[in-house]
Amino acid sequence: MSSNFYRLGTANMYDNALRNLGTRQTSLSNLQENLTSGKRVVRASDDPVSAAQAERAINRLTRIQTEQRALETQRNAIAQAESALGDAIGLVQNFRELTVSAGSATLTPNDRVTIANQLQGLREQILEVANRKDTNGIPLLGALGSALAPFLGPLTSTPDYSFAGLPGQSASTGVTIPGTLDGDAAFMFDPQRDGVYNAAISAIPNDRQLTTTVVKPIDKSLITGDSYSITFSAVGPGATTGTSTATYTLTNTTTGAVSAPITVPDYPSNKPVTFTIPDPAIAADFPGLSMDVTGNPANGDTITMQPAPSMFSTLDSAIRDIRSAPNSNAAIQAVGQALGNMDIGLERLHNMRGYAGELLNRADRITGDQDKRSVQLEGDRSRAEDLDMIQGISDFQNQQVGYEAALKSYAMVQKLSLFNFIG
Repeated sequence: MSSNFYRLGTANMYDNALRNLGTRQTSLSNLQENLTSGKRVVRASDDPVSAAQAERAINRLTRIQTEQRALETQRNAIAQAESALGDAIGLVQNFRELTVSAGSATLTPNDRVTIANQLQGLREQILEVANRKDTNGIPLLGALGSALAPFLGPLTSTPDYSFAGLPGQSASTGVTIPGTLDGDAAFMFDPQRDGVYNAAISAIPNDRQLTTTVVKPIDKSLITGDSYSITFSAVGPGATTGTSTATYTLTNTTTGAVSAPITVPDYPSNKPVTFTIPDPAIAADFPGLSMDVTGNPANGDTITMQPAPSMFSTLDSAIRDIRSAPNSNAAIQAVGQALGNMDIGLERLHNMRGYAGELLNRADRITGDQDKRSVQLEGDRSRAEDLDMIQGISDFQNQQVGYEAALKSYAMVQKLSLFNFIG
């Protein structure tokens, strides 16, 4: 029969019990900290991988918030620019209605001067709207960069209006939209894109009813933006009743080139005659334009064709021609030219306003996409570091019960002594 003897050191037993109590207390304290913070990973040492994942998600969330703040600033600027274009379109339409009324044959020259004064006020408002700035003092229609006032004019030089900036439209990205719109494309005309010309007649007595249609581009690639004039000479009775013989020359007033005289043997007074530049009989110095002339020309009558560099130039031409119209025939000529050219300008404004609306829609789509990414990243962060509260409470209560039991057992053992059993 064998006997096993164990020797237990009282001091060692107490030390082990104290170490166990300390360990349990530390675990209980950590669980309490997790419950208080709501996080499973309070410090990186708790779980280095999860801590890195959570930090990466937090950084991406911060970047999205920064991008959204920038996008909101851009959205506000484009919304203001779209509103400015809407105001400009409304003012141009008011200008158009007044211009139509100026063509009435019942108006006197003084009446047309009054209308011209009203038109002048509208034109000044349109220029102010075009130079409108956002709350930070940045031009809303500044394109790729411009001075504090992008549109300068009227100037004494040619062209009479200019865009003081860099034309063009900055591109959007996946998380941003432009902060400005291309005002040059909205208000300035390009000869090869728009082909806008204003035709004026030197003298238009009512008895001859000489008028022209709006100058139309035939081949925009040939248009150079030069100025032209048509001068009639040798006008006399024709071979057919109701016609006359008319000779005219075309002059490029920009380059000084003059065509050979062109004779129309039977020039009708009751039908339009089309003048085409270039004409088969004219040199190529007169490219890409066409218009119809109706009425009876006389020797020395001149029709000038000036390019309109901007919407403002078209409005100024309408104001000038209506103000100076000596009779209803001249007023009709001015009104017809102004309406045709304003319609081209309104199309440019509508196109740019539509583009602004698309930018606002794009901003909404970007915000929606960023919200979805934020939800996904928040989920990634939560999975990496957040505490399952139910599991955390259960673990804390279990640890608390164990710690209390350890304390009680240690207290009971500590009270034991050999002297308690010696009689």
